[in-house]
Amino acid sequence: MELDIKTIAERARDFRQTLRTAQQRIGNAGFEWYPYDTLAALDHLDKLLTGGDRFLLSPGDRRVLDLGCGDGELAFFLETLGYQVAAVDHPLYNHNGMRGVRALKAALGSAIEIHEIDLDRPFTLPHDTYHLVLFLGILYHLRNPFYVLEELARRAGQCLLSTRVARRFPNGAAMPAGLSLAYLVGEDELNDDNSNYFIFSEAGLRVMLQRAHWEVRQYISLGDTVHSDPVRPDRDERAFCLLRSRHNRLANLELLEGWHESEETGWRWTRREFAVQIRGIGKALNMTGTAFTMKIYVPEESLQRLGPLTLSSSAGGRELEPAIYETPGLHTLVRHLDAAGGAELLLRFRLSGALPPDQEDDRERGIIVGSITVE
Repeated sequence: MELDIKTIAERARDFRQTLRTAQQRIGNAGFEWYPYDTLAALDHLDKLLTGGDRFLLSPGDRRVLDLGCGDGELAFFLETLGYQVAAVDHPLYNHNGMRGVRALKAALGSAIEIHEIDLDRPFTLPHDTYHLVLFLGILYHLRNPFYVLEELARRAGQCLLSTRVARRFPNGAAMPAGLSLAYLVGEDELNDDNSNYFIFSEAGLRVMLQRAHWEVRQYISLGDTVHSDPVRPDRDERAFCLLRSRHNRLANLELLEGWHESEETGWRWTRREFAVQIRGIGKALNMTGTAFTMKIYVPEESLQRLGPLTLSSSAGGRELEPAIYETPGLHTLVRHLDAAGGAELLLRFRLSGALPPDQEDDRERGIIVGSITVE
């Protein structure tokens, strides 16, 4: 059952009473509960999400990672929607040393996983893949935000992120428009809290996300969107983003023969011949005008040693127009399918040549592929 984000937010408001009742049953637990309403983030997401993304949090049996979970309110709520939730925080940074989330798990009879992970140190996530990461209000508390974002892009398909951003320097001067900037906060410069580090300009945030292999699908900012600066509490601006991982854009495909292991960036070398099976595309291929798009990189060495490369392809056994590459670098191959039909599609590719194994690399190397999409 698909639910709009507004309906999800309304359900969360009802779930607050379940949490308050559980806290009352726990009674005097010897610690202070996290003082902020983390479920209110869903109201901000109602402003952020548009189109089909408004159904992003519809109930489903999928794995979600809640990073910086606080007392776990979002994690427990998403569990009621059917999600498998891994709630992550660290006692050193958590408001009550993670006693709140553990107490609520017991009181609610919850099955969420609770993990202690320090994101400021090399870390391993409890699972290899996630449908979605919740990364709300954590980024500017990290010493190495780029490392964390890049690691998440390897493991998750999508991410809901919020962080503080700024348009002006602390002295009130405007940050240069369009420049990717980050302000490093002094030890007690923001809220007398030494856990604050980097406050980005919008351009800086976008560049970092792009460099860490994320695509910004939706973006809004809330709060003081005119005079925001990195340090004053009354000039707080928050960016909310829906991100899609670009690290392994081939994860939506069944890779058949002809592929090498993923590179550090998520792109893959092919052999001279390679193939993929695309599944779950429904009725899209029954429509004239459907196309597949492939992002590729042609190495300069290949052209120097082999000359122009011809890439032939077929879709569902139908030969498509070949492509000829005479210049190195990034290329986009688009081919129209013209009512190939069916919910599955077999794509086969053949190159006119490939680099043979040598002393430096024992693989046959054709081209490097970043993504294949059908729409």
